[in-house]
Amino acid sequence: MLATDFTVTFWGVRGSIAVPGPETVRYGGNTPCVEIGCGSRRLIFDAGTGIRQLGNRLRAMAETLDLDIFLSHTHIDHIGGLPFFAPAFDRSNRIRIWAGHLLPDRGIKQVLDTMMADPLFPIPVDSMAAHLAFIDFAQHETLTPYDDVTLRTAPLNHPNGATGYRVEFAGKAVCYVTDTEHYPDRLDPQILALIRGADLVIYDTMFTDAEYPRHAGWGHSTWQQGITLIEAAGAERLVLFHHAPDRTDDALDQLAEHVEQARPGTLIAREGMTLSV
Repeated sequence: MLATDFTVTFWGVRGSIAVPGPETVRYGGNTPCVEIGCGSRRLIFDAGTGIRQLGNRLRAMAETLDLDIFLSHTHIDHIGGLPFFAPAFDRSNRIRIWAGHLLPDRGIKQVLDTMMADPLFPIPVDSMAAHLAFIDFAQHETLTPYDDVTLRTAPLNHPNGATGYRVEFAGKAVCYVTDTEHYPDRLDPQILALIRGADLVIYDTMFTDAEYPRHAGWGHSTWQQGITLIEAAGAERLVLFHHAPDRTDDALDQLAEHVEQARPGTLIAREGMTLSV
């Protein structure tokens, strides 16, 4: 891997609940997990069920790991895979878990303690042998986990709150904007500022415009709104993400045809897909 390689790999692309089965084989049924490679650095966004497969691959590499996990929020579909993330149980690894959407009196460590506690789960967070650090930050804060990697953050419109990220590395920018609901009367200024001029934008497109009225208030957006945002912000490429649980492979194939006509080059996220920025 070159020091300037900037890559995005999708390990989980589904929203709300994991949906394994014959109708989701090609695009995948795991919930959100995206790995962004910045040279030798690995940044992981969300810890849905897709993080288990990523963890197995990392463990097979038989090397000491230094990882960062950035959470968009802590709904179960975005953290439910963390108890099954193998590198977290290896004492030679270092893992930092970041979150920016929580209240001051309820940090990320407390939320994960609650999830991994009797009677919900038999193995507590403190049983993870890796060197863990839990970092709460304020939305709008700029994060610099490494000298050559900058993350800009913004609040998203989602029940209980969520955080969008812009990763800047080697003169390029990738945005991770999932679990956000657009506004009916205006483009979200927070998102516009975050994605402006970005090379790649991963955006929550759980619904279509036709479906959205039945799901207003659920905290999710549409692929049509994603295209509008991309074009208004002068960003380059859109990746549709957080697919509805009932969206089958065949339905996503049909969606891809519509999207290609609307904005050529737009991609539909699928598990195992790797993009070079």
